[in-house]
Amino acid sequence: MLDVDGVLTDGRLHYGPEGERDKVFHVRDGFGLRAVAAAGVTVAVISGRDTPAVAQRCTELGIREVQQGVADKAQALETLLARLGIAARECACVGDDTPDVPLLRRAGLAVAVADAHPDARRVAHRRTRLGGGAGAVREVCDWLLAARARAGR
Repeated sequence: MLDVDGVLTDGRLHYGPEGERDKVFHVRDGFGLRAVAAAGVTVAVISGRDTPAVAQRCTELGIREVQQGVADKAQALETLLARLGIAARECACVGDDTPDVPLLRRAGLAVAVADAHPDARRVAHRRTRLGGGAGAVREVCDWLLAARARAGR
């Protein structure tokens, strides 16, 4: 489970006269997400904001579990886990800020990106070397794939 702003992006919001203009995603994160999906890992996105760029990027990457404009991320995670039949201890969550703390507390593997707010870093089990939008998600994907390889899956 991934947050978007500050995790899949560097957290900056680009505005023009018509509102939010664009988001910038790291290509290596996309490669990593495709690799874990190919290995049988369900990838989900839960974001407090709702933008067409996120929907487009998730479509490109084949991520079907996308929830945007979510006010209560913890409830969204619980609903998603119940629907997928996954225990929270089997879920990895990647976040960067205070709204992600409830998700990180529930996850079996809680990851904060390198440049996360201290609230997220305090509850995380691990922290990436790279920052949000700079390849942090690829790092987490590599960890998951290495763990699956060690487990023989």
